[in-house]
Amino acid sequence: MKSVYFVGIGGIGMSAIARYFLHEGVRVAGYDRTPSPLTAELEAEGAEIHYDDNVALIGEEWLNPTETLVIYTPAIPSDHSELNHFRANGFEVIKRSEALGHLTAGKVTTAIAGTHGKTTTTTLTAWITLRATGGGNAFLGGISRNLGSNLLLGGGERMAVEADEFDRSFLRLSPTIAVVTSTDADHLDIYGDHSTLKRAFGEFVERIVEGGTLIKHLGLEIEHSNRGIREYTYDLTNPEADFHTEGLTPVGDGTFRFNIVCPDGRIDGCRLGIGGEINVENAVAAVAALWAGGDFDKEALRTALEEFEGVKRRFETWINTPTQVYIDDYAHHPRELSAAIRSIRGMFPGRHLTIAFQPHLYTRTRDFAEGFCEALSEADKVVLLPIYPARELPIEGVSSHMLMEGITAPCILVEKSRLAETLAEGESDIVVTFGAGDIDRECAEVARRLREKQSER
Repeated sequence: MKSVYFVGIGGIGMSAIARYFLHEGVRVAGYDRTPSPLTAELEAEGAEIHYDDNVALIGEEWLNPTETLVIYTPAIPSDHSELNHFRANGFEVIKRSEALGHLTAGKVTTAIAGTHGKTTTTTLTAWITLRATGGGNAFLGGISRNLGSNLLLGGGERMAVEADEFDRSFLRLSPTIAVVTSTDADHLDIYGDHSTLKRAFGEFVERIVEGGTLIKHLGLEIEHSNRGIREYTYDLTNPEADFHTEGLTPVGDGTFRFNIVCPDGRIDGCRLGIGGEINVENAVAAVAALWAGGDFDKEALRTALEEFEGVKRRFETWINTPTQVYIDDYAHHPRELSAAIRSIRGMFPGRHLTIAFQPHLYTRTRDFAEGFCEALSEADKVVLLPIYPARELPIEGVSSHMLMEGITAPCILVEKSRLAETLAEGESDIVVTFGAGDIDRECAEVARRLREKQSER
């Protein structure tokens, strides 16, 4: 194989695999719907990318079916002309998840799954593995702020990957260690109902190799028939979990000090470099995965946790001063929103909280409207944006207006182009932007307006 062509190269998971092939000296090209910082970085690294679905734009180097592998994301529509050209002309065409399965084969793979929390947990696992063992590789579902990338090639046999339940992608993996953070109802447009989703998580656990390890959040019930594995639980503070914290103490800047209890002892004197109790719990899961993989340097682990800078768009702090805080987060599910809001309330008790939320997908908004309204009502003020449709067509009667009717906090609806202006005009003590669509493209302008307002006080 001399060439790889990516249909949907700009996605966070796809771009990591593209980076891997570029690193290996393989010719890389691809299509994506719109330019983005990720596609610009890939082009700077040597990938050829275009943004129109047009077979004529595919270079000659990628038109030989004996030399080119085609990888596509399930987000691509079935009528995509380039994808159908490859299928009709004898190319090997595989999903991103199949490619990830091939790349992780033969590695001591830790796969982190769950309907929320997996990106931060995977990135934590990759970072602490690198620092505490001197090696490790990872395909990440976000941009690590420590690494400046969604790909880690640190050497050795350890591999960390985000195991995505969307389109049952995680059933292409055969991990040595599996972490399951949550199995809340989501992607019901794919699974139909919650019980079918939970059965898929059971199938994922059954793919853990014999002698491997399952680490799941305390209280999760996952039915499976894989008897050849060890099972452990984790939790933030519950002593019934095999892995948990003791002595959790706020430092004052939103971060915490704590000890981590493991089945064979305790790791004292830990501090995580980013704020929020939810992230401390993610760190417990990551340490459990590191522990299951074998020996590591405890002192180096403590340093790694303190040096961890987080993931872009995961509880990402843009401003943190005594009079102004601005955080951006990818949360797009009611449970994620509620957990993040509770963490923020714990970090900054008694302060005014304004939330801006961009709903993601018409089906998710329809299916979880009550949960969204309940979570968002925990804010002091809510600014809603129109629904980001992603791969979906509109559904009659489903819009951000339906959420406004159920949110008990003061709530307004604005276009994305007016978001920064609106947030700067209102009470802006603690501001958080949430959503998995394109709300992040407004973050820099929101931060600029809030800093400008602060300087005028």
